[in-house]
Amino acid sequence: MYTGTAVFDLILPGDSRSLKAKRGYVRPLIAFLRKFEVSVAEVGALELTGRAEIGIAVVAAEAGHVREVLDTCERAVAGRPEFELLSVRRRLHGDHDE
Repeated sequence: MYTGTAVFDLILPGDSRSLKAKRGYVRPLIAFLRKFEVSVAEVGALELTGRAEIGIAVVAAEAGHVREVLDTCERAVAGRPEFELLSVRRRLHGDHDE
């Protein structure tokens, strides 16, 4: 069994100056990423209005499939014109990890 995680550090559009406006951008992104059958949540920068950290997790029998899903999600987020993707932190864990 393999698990993979990724955290996307995003800059939100300039009109997201309130937490309510921020939710208007974050919720649709989370719903969009769920289509890739991953667990997803806002995991950081919770009180910042112009930034968001979105985390995803995936579990699969093969490491290659985990990488594929993470790659697909990263491309999908990077391709969204309303966000600027600053960085992505990824980790892969397997049965051999302790």
